[in-house]
Amino acid sequence: MKFRALLVFTVFIAGLVPASVNAEILNSSQIKKTVVGKRILLATRFGVEFPLVYNSNGTVKGDGTGTGLGNFFAPKEIGKWWIKGNELCQKFPTWYNGNTQCFTLKKINNNQLKWKSKDGRSGTAKVT
Repeated sequence: MKFRALLVFTVFIAGLVPASVNAEILNSSQIKKTVVGKRILLATRFGVEFPLVYNSNGTVKGDGTGTGLGNFFAPKEIGKWWIKGNELCQKFPTWYNGNTQCFTLKKINNNQLKWKSKDGRSGTAKVT
């Protein structure tokens, strides 16, 4: 019951994030400028932010050790990232079953992003 209440609350809060009507999909140079060397905090359905760091050498480090999500997957992993067209792509050894994931990004404001994958999944992230 607590999990269901948390899930409903998280979905409710996510709906309050103002998506800019005029927000355009970031192009490759904008993506690079936005993510390289930055910590990106992905909002999760569990109500915690999951940190990813996109390094200039093409590696991406995810470390959710302190998030409590270790029961669901390996808490940290290093993968590869690249830009294909106007999409940010990433591939981890075990996360997402080792499959490549690509997303378009839109800026909501100076430090908020909206991401969307081709399969329709979407969410928000904070740039720190």
